[in-house]
Amino acid sequence: MIIQHQSHDIATNTGAMRTSIYRPVEEGKYPCIIFYSEIFQETAPIARSAAILAGHGFVVLVPEVFHELNPIGTVLAYDDAGKDKGNADKWAKPLESHDSDTDALIAFARQQDYCTGKVGAMGVCIGGHLAYRAALNPSIKAAFCLYATDIHSDTLPAQAGNNSFERMADIKGEIHFVWGKQDPHVPKEGRLKIYQQAVATGINYQWQEVNAQHAFMRDEGDRYDPVLAISMYQQAVALFNRTLV
Repeated sequence: MIIQHQSHDIATNTGAMRTSIYRPVEEGKYPCIIFYSEIFQETAPIARSAAILAGHGFVVLVPEVFHELNPIGTVLAYDDAGKDKGNADKWAKPLESHDSDTDALIAFARQQDYCTGKVGAMGVCIGGHLAYRAALNPSIKAAFCLYATDIHSDTLPAQAGNNSFERMADIKGEIHFVWGKQDPHVPKEGRLKIYQQAVATGINYQWQEVNAQHAFMRDEGDRYDPVLAISMYQQAVALFNRTLV
């Protein structure tokens, strides 16, 4: 499918959130995927990922995940300065603000005449965590979470009793976890902790570990694995076609 791209500033509890919208040119109603980025926000690789998904017949929303901490339109570089700023933002924004952002994105999707009103979530790195976090919202029918950081470690700020790991049982939709075995950010012990919690809570999940490093989806840098990336897009599209279409 040929796609189009616009942006919209969505009102949230913590200010305007610049959101890119990728969707088919052909008129019609399409299900929505909220695509959560890395700490660097909407970089060129993230934009290309969103475009790939949209081309399969979805409306893809890419929010600026740290919109209240940066000027609108901020994109951090894949360098030490960008990593330091992005990590500082990650530790500064409470999960409750991410939750209200997700509420605003769902409401926005349901107001658009080109959306069916069905919504899923997908993300990479912290975005994988945010896709998992979005799945706590019963409106999210499915989530595809790639090398989600900070779930096992509970390092993102949250109110007592509201961290992501301990709320896993609240996930009602289908969730897919994908991990790189060589990813130092989510070591074997962390993956095992999450897996055991998924089994214990009885959520509807699928689990996959691949021989890859962190950020293997990112089509810039020396960790990119194009064969695995294509496979992940195919799996994500299959999940969302089955649960949202």
